[in-house]
Amino acid sequence: QVDLVESGGGSVEAGGSLQLSCAASGLETTNCEIEMLWYREAPGKMRSLVAGIYNDGRIRYDTTLKDPGRFTISQDAAKGTTYLQMNDLEPQDTAVYYCAADCYRWGDYRQTWWGQGTQVSVSG
Repeated sequence: QVDLVESGGGSVEAGGSLQLSCAASGLETTNCEIEMLWYREAPGKMRSLVAGIYNDGRIRYDTTLKDPGRFTISQDAAKGTTYLQMNDLEPQDTAVYYCAADCYRWGDYRQTWWGQGTQVSVSG
């Protein structure tokens, strides 16, 4: 069984920072090549990708993000934890942030596991 547990959300004022964490368990049993991802879902909007990191270290960010340099995805493989550092937060960053794990086998996408989400609220 794969579990993804997010933490680190909260309420901050504009210009503040938060670091989200996603603790994963069970992925080592899946025989998958894994991409860990962060998505967000703002009120009234569709869930959208923020960033992803493959287990070989490749990273991608959503190209439509405003000032994508404010976000940094990273991973501590030994801890099984993926992070999303968010700086200079703006009210439009307010959303529920979800951690996800995409499974690939022999290059083919197989399935996605999702965390329960963590709320980020930015005021100001």
